[in-house]
Amino acid sequence: SCDALYESSLEPWSEYLTGTQGQHPGYDPLAVWLREARARGLELHAWINPYRARQSRSRGPAAASHLSRRRPEWVKAYGDQLWVDPGEPAAAEHLLAVVRDLLSRYAVDGLHLDDYFYPYPTTASASTGAIAPTAAALAGTPQAELDFPDGPSWQAYVMSGGQLARADWRRDNVNRLVKQLYALVKEVRPTARFGISPFGLPRPDNRPPGIAGFSQYDKLYADVELWLREGWMDYLAPQLYWPRAQAAQAFEVLLQTWQGLNPRGIPLHPGVFTSRIDASLQSWQPDEIAGQIDSIRRLSPGSGHIHFSLVALAQNRKGVAELLRERHYSRT
Repeated sequence: SCDALYESSLEPWSEYLTGTQGQHPGYDPLAVWLREARARGLELHAWINPYRARQSRSRGPAAASHLSRRRPEWVKAYGDQLWVDPGEPAAAEHLLAVVRDLLSRYAVDGLHLDDYFYPYPTTASASTGAIAPTAAALAGTPQAELDFPDGPSWQAYVMSGGQLARADWRRDNVNRLVKQLYALVKEVRPTARFGISPFGLPRPDNRPPGIAGFSQYDKLYADVELWLREGWMDYLAPQLYWPRAQAAQAFEVLLQTWQGLNPRGIPLHPGVFTSRIDASLQSWQPDEIAGQIDSIRRLSPGSGHIHFSLVALAQNRKGVAELLRERHYSRT
């Protein structure tokens, strides 16, 4: 959210540490995490959302040093959040400066991007004009969507002689950032790995028969397949957040599809939706997560996997931590 969970002169302290953005928490969380990770033989990868400037659950005001106040022309309101406009070249330079500073001062083992590039679409109600998340859009249901308000940066690109169509220009903005981030990691901390955990569905023309749903290529302007082909990452962690029996987003089919879209053999660490085990009537059972891990080990041996999130394991929801410890993690 254009804030920091570490000592930074470029971005304010996160409000999630004290309740007030910009307030020093009295210690350096990242320094503590690195020390404790080393003591346990763990790697620590710094996780960022490059464009999100304010979460919907934020409560307090933005600090004076926050990007929305220092450079408001770079920041756009969309839905119930604030976003840095990917089309603003100076904003991209700021992000690269933040990452350079982070990698230079903290011995992190990697840098990790989440699935937020251009924001997930929102819709405007025809009767009220209210903005709401497009859950239906994520399932592939057509909706009247609000366009991201990047008119000024788009017009500046056109006036400078740019020839790309608007959608291609948006994808190019993200592509260039991903390429630059990968190069920056290799320059500043060569032993660190750069990874991305995109939405789990490939672009529509790369999907096998029967797979359907949201297109991050067309809506988030994320050309993940290009990044794989060009080798602009050290690992890919597609978010395969659906049950194995859900035909339109079949877990094993998607896993094999991403393998086939990976000509360089970049390590694949699929994300599994462990936190879908909860107290709701729609809760998954632990056997679903165990079965997905079985599928990964059978179809992509040695690739590993990523749990979203630790909370379900820490709380041992429905005994999932015990099951995995006995069935999958019995050896260290």
